[in-house]
Amino acid sequence: MLKNRRSRLKLFFEEYSLNAVLFTDLRNIRYLCGFSGTDGVLLVSQDRAWFLCDSRYTAQAAEEVQNAEIRECAPIRIDTVAALAQEYGLGRIGFEAAHTTVAAFRRMSEKLTGVELVELGSNLDEIRICKDAAELEQLSSVATLSSLSLTAVLENIKPGVREVDIALALELEMRRRGAEGKAFDFIVASGERGAMPHGRASDKIIQSGDLVTIDFGALKDGYHSDETVTVACGEPSVRAREIHSIVRAAHDLGIESVRPGISCKDLDEVARAYIRDKGYGDCFGHGLGHGIGLEIHEMPTVSPRSTAVLEEGMVITIEPGIYIQGFGGVRIEDTVVVTGDGCRVLTSADKQLLVL
Repeated sequence: MLKNRRSRLKLFFEEYSLNAVLFTDLRNIRYLCGFSGTDGVLLVSQDRAWFLCDSRYTAQAAEEVQNAEIRECAPIRIDTVAALAQEYGLGRIGFEAAHTTVAAFRRMSEKLTGVELVELGSNLDEIRICKDAAELEQLSSVATLSSLSLTAVLENIKPGVREVDIALALELEMRRRGAEGKAFDFIVASGERGAMPHGRASDKIIQSGDLVTIDFGALKDGYHSDETVTVACGEPSVRAREIHSIVRAAHDLGIESVRPGISCKDLDEVARAYIRDKGYGDCFGHGLGHGIGLEIHEMPTVSPRSTAVLEEGMVITIEPGIYIQGFGGVRIEDTVVVTGDGCRVLTSADKQLLVL
């Protein structure tokens, strides 16, 4: 499996005439060799690879790293990279410019004498853009765990309860079900706070009649889930029901439109046009979705500015919303995997307007 993942680097070797690629981003390192620790470097040539770490991670690397020679070295690993470059004639090395600080680049430039460093930018992250079977299984598992956790704590949503209490109960339920932790700081935004797309859970007390938007996700085996529901605490107003219905219809249209070959820009427009036609175009300010995997937000982006085109195996979110200052908001989100003829929804929490 990891050999197949590493084969995706072939295009970069050919396009940039590289002898090797140096990885410092831990998510790319985990993807390519299996190491899940918090410090290490991976150097990959066309026919071999080296994982470099200090003594704190040697034992862990021995258990996890596949298809790479493990080298224990001092904290300044660029010296070991320089020695390998000289030993194996690696005169042209690509590096992750999007994940490299100016200070780190200066150290590389000073140490790697005789080596031409080639900036590959964030496009190197595209090796992870289409998920393989193992990743899809992991993403499906964490999505199911997350959805079931929400269902288990919905009964906690009642007048007099704080938003942070809901977030804490949800995180604890996820951990009980095997999650390593939460994928991000949960959004629990009730009443007027629902107008904030990123309204993290606060001390606000939920009131009867409030709409409550919950954006949540779990982390397991390095992979993330992402899902959003908007529920009603007590009987909602007619306007609240109308806005939820519009967002739900836009969400459903978006999912129905997912297929290989559609541009992310056009997919965004499907949902955006529906909301605009209902008179709420100015109330939907963010993109329709994003890729998800080893990062909570990764390629591709589904937005009016995106240049990406969907391919089979991509995993994205569909999350339209309407946000109205002084009133509140609604967002509904599912995570889907692009299949040969459409998509499969990975998340499973009920997206109807639940009245609790």
